[in-house]
Amino acid sequence: MTPLPTAKLVPAPEGVDLVVTRRFRAHVEDVWASVTEPDRTALWFGPWEGDAAPGRRIKVQMAFEEGQPWMEAHIDACAAPLRLAVSTIDDYGTWRLELLLSEVDGETELKLVHHLKNTEGIGEIGPGWEYYLDMLVASRAGTPRPTFDDYYPAQKAYFEGLA
Repeated sequence: MTPLPTAKLVPAPEGVDLVVTRRFRAHVEDVWASVTEPDRTALWFGPWEGDAAPGRRIKVQMAFEEGQPWMEAHIDACAAPLRLAVSTIDDYGTWRLELLLSEVDGETELKLVHHLKNTEGIGEIGPGWEYYLDMLVASRAGTPRPTFDDYYPAQKAYFEGLA
C-alpha cells in the first residue's frame, strides 16, 4: 500500500517552505522527547551525540540510510518543547530545518519545516520527509516501520506537482 503524501509548499521570504505535519495523541513534552532524545531519535531517524545547545554542533547518524552515514548538525535555535531549528551541511548541500510543536487538549501537532531556496529536488526530498515522519509515528505506536520503497518513487509526481 502506498502512503498518501500530506506535505504542502508555502511561499517564504527566502524561497519556499516544505511543511510536513503529523498529529499525536500525546502531550507536547512526550513528542518533544521523541524528536530530541538520542535513544528515541534512534528509533526513527538515528542517534545523535554531542553537547546539544543553541549555537553548538552535534553529530547525527542517519541510521536508515545506506551506509548509515554521520553528519554534523548546527543547533540554530531551541525553545523546548515547542521549537527546534537546525542546519546541516552534507554532500547534498545545506539543509535548514525546523520542528514546530503545539498542543491542544492532549493532542500534539508536529510540523517539520524544510526551508528551501527553490523547489529543485522536491520530488526526492518530499517523499523522504513523509517516510521519516511516518517512521516517527511507527516508533511511537510500536508498529512496523514503513518501507521507503512505498514512498519513492510513488510520491515523486505529487511533490513535483506542488512546485
